[in-house]
Amino acid sequence: MRQCLTIGKSEFEALKEMEKWLQYENIGFLQIEGEPIAIPLEEAQLYAPVPVPASFRDFYAFEQHVKTCRQKRGLAMVPEWYQLPVFYFSNHHSIKGHDSCISKPQYTDQLDFELEIACVIGKKGKNIPRQQALQHIAGFMILNDWSARDEQRREMAVGLGPAKGKDFATSMGPCLVTLDELEDRRCGEHWDLEMCARINGRQVSSGNVKTLHWSFAQMIERASQDCELFPGDVIGSGTVGTGCILELGTDVHRWLEPGDIVELEIERLGILRNQII
Repeated sequence: MRQCLTIGKSEFEALKEMEKWLQYENIGFLQIEGEPIAIPLEEAQLYAPVPVPASFRDFYAFEQHVKTCRQKRGLAMVPEWYQLPVFYFSNHHSIKGHDSCISKPQYTDQLDFELEIACVIGKKGKNIPRQQALQHIAGFMILNDWSARDEQRREMAVGLGPAKGKDFATSMGPCLVTLDELEDRRCGEHWDLEMCARINGRQVSSGNVKTLHWSFAQMIERASQDCELFPGDVIGSGTVGTGCILELGTDVHRWLEPGDIVELEIERLGILRNQII
């Protein structure tokens, strides 16, 4: 995928051409030099679409989530939040895929999920204007920004972070969906895609990508200011409204424990599932 993203448009066009030629074939029987070209999906372990991103920035772009979480701490909205989209860097070596197990960190008693959408950069750029930003997006995928809330709370009291509260795991997947597949759901810089989260089969969260206050075009513009973005960089949206236990409250669901199965679903992007161990 990294090579595909680096080469760019011609590589994706070649993949589409291959898909067209194979649509009437039973690919389960096709071989090259005696080796099958495909295996059944149920026999595969899916890595994240970009297993080791060039970098990973996660924004804070859904207003409802920000407002609710601050209200729970007795805080009003920060005026600066409306002035510019903000993000933090997370660990691009801790990426997990669909159906990967997530180890609960030993240092937390408040393990949480976060329902997000992420874009993958497909075209290098610096100082990218908002009007051209969508040209730099290769596609979208589901993102779960796992969080150790007690550790996050302690470190951010110092005025830095989040860091250890977030760096142990981030799930991405199950696949990368290119923008042409979503064009019918786009309205300007936004996409109308329903989002939901389930824990052990029970739905606890729902939202829509179109409720982003800061669009991905604005996030890319901000991230690329005097800084080059590269193919394979991942940019997360931040949590959608109701998209985590911190926001919902433990009366809706307790903190996550080993054995819990978390499923995040975004319309047209699929389902990203992980079990806590």
